[in-house]
Amino acid sequence: MGIFDDNSQQLNRVIEESVPGKQVTIAHVIAAPVTDIYERLGIDNLGAIGILTLSPYETAIIAADIATKAAQVEIGFLDRFTGSVVIAGDVDSVETALQAVTRTLHDLMDFTTVEVTKT
Repeated sequence: MGIFDDNSQQLNRVIEESVPGKQVTIAHVIAAPVTDIYERLGIDNLGAIGILTLSPYETAIIAADIATKAAQVEIGFLDRFTGSVVIAGDVDSVETALQAVTRTLHDLMDFTTVEVTKT
């Protein structure tokens, strides 16, 4: 049975779902962010910022664990509801951490990953 509007005309209802794959969609190092970025994010200026976006979203927890064990970085932001992770540290540590995350997710969990980029 369909849904009808006030004029008794049948309306079609469309249900859309997001079914994320296992993927890393962004793995990026900002090597020398301007101070304003740190202030807007509310994190300490530790040199560089690393950004990850992941799906399924809960993978953000795993990625943060891998990153902090692989290099001397701090978690600036982690959101298990959007799959976003921000880490901070010196440039080499942030790059090492992001490489470890993408490599581990690819090799251990069969994720589709991207190359770590840097600006």
